[in-house]
Amino acid sequence: MKKIQTTLIANQITTTDSDAYTLLEKSNFGTKLPNKISYSPHETLYLLQTNKITIQNFQNKPLTEPDCIKKFTSQNKNFTIQYPVFKDLTEKGYSVKTALKFGTDFRVYTKTKPKTTHAKWLCQTIQENTKITPQTFSAKNRVANSTNKDLLLAIVDNENKITYYTCSWTQP
Repeated sequence: MKKIQTTLIANQITTTDSDAYTLLEKSNFGTKLPNKISYSPHETLYLLQTNKITIQNFQNKPLTEPDCIKKFTSQNKNFTIQYPVFKDLTEKGYSVKTALKFGTDFRVYTKTKPKTTHAKWLCQTIQENTKITPQTFSAKNRVANSTNKDLLLAIVDNENKITYYTCSWTQP
């Protein structure tokens, strides 16, 4: 497959390339919008690193990996902590989507087709040695439970090694 040509306009990376629709169907990268496919910053960087896309800005200048990291980090201060988790889960065969409306970083789908199932986990990335309050932990776990998901905590150390913990809601 040839590289998919994408365009960065404002803060959105989109394409109308027909191969993008194939990639969406096959691997669940991107979100289908009217007449185009949109990519999250995490998807964009992953697809750029795996040579599946090229990115042009509105002036038709190519964006490099460092350009993207700089831009995405300026939009999301936690991007550099979240991205290793996105990449690791993706490379393990999971489908990973944003989960802002759930108050966490990602929705993680099992290796089945995400369109036919609900996410198994809501994933929260945490930098090692960062403290979270019991209230924050409880709130994230409660939202996961109320949406029939488990909470997946991804602890990222200084070498970007990741340790995962699954939290399930238990009724006594």
